[in-house]
Amino acid sequence: MYWFGLYHWRRRVRALGEGLVVAIAGIALVRRRSGRASRVLAAVAVGIGGTRAARTLSTLASPPPWSLERYKYDALARNLPLADAGRVLDVGCGTGRSLAGLAPRLPGSATVVGSDVFDDRVILGNGPRLARRNARQAGVAVEPVRGDAGAAPFVPDSFDVVTACRVLHDLPAERHGAALEELRRVCRADGAVGILELPIVPDAVDVSPERYWRTRVADAGLAIRTVERVPRRDGGEPYVVLVATPA
Repeated sequence: MYWFGLYHWRRRVRALGEGLVVAIAGIALVRRRSGRASRVLAAVAVGIGGTRAARTLSTLASPPPWSLERYKYDALARNLPLADAGRVLDVGCGTGRSLAGLAPRLPGSATVVGSDVFDDRVILGNGPRLARRNARQAGVAVEPVRGDAGAAPFVPDSFDVVTACRVLHDLPAERHGAALEELRRVCRADGAVGILELPIVPDAVDVSPERYWRTRVADAGLAIRTVERVPRRDGGEPYVVLVATPA
């Protein structure tokens, strides 16, 4: 069974604790005082605190830490030349969800590298050990490397396929260009760069996610070969898949 960790766990656990404190305070109040006003105040506190705690619990499992949702990775993988790839790099691999998602399309002979800053303040357990464990669970031997997306610790032209799955939107907008240029730099001239993104754009940008990422990818010196909108099974806005080659 996969375990991809809990997203934004510190903020969510803190919110859960605050909700429980409010609810417990309401219960304590109704036990100490029997007046009608006190009971109403206690009921309100229990309701507010309990609702907040319940909502936070639901967000802790969003996305579920064991769920892969392979369909979105399939949409990316089928547009990439993975069958002939000797070296594959997944940038921002985190706890290995994207590596596990791409696993069925990766040739057994390929050298697979996953890079990430491995910041466990955002994802509980985010580290090389968990990335390696989840990839192994999917049948892939991965070499985790600590590194920033905007300064990849690899020599130029060193990978046949480079992917970045649901990671670029987490960077500040002013760093998108540098990260995409690094994807191009480490990709071989006859290789491919694959991007899977959430339908998110910076707050100050008034264009569609598809148009935003197309523009940023092209500005980074990558020639776009494929753009696909992938319908989400939760009914939200579609994911954006782009495949490009070094121009």
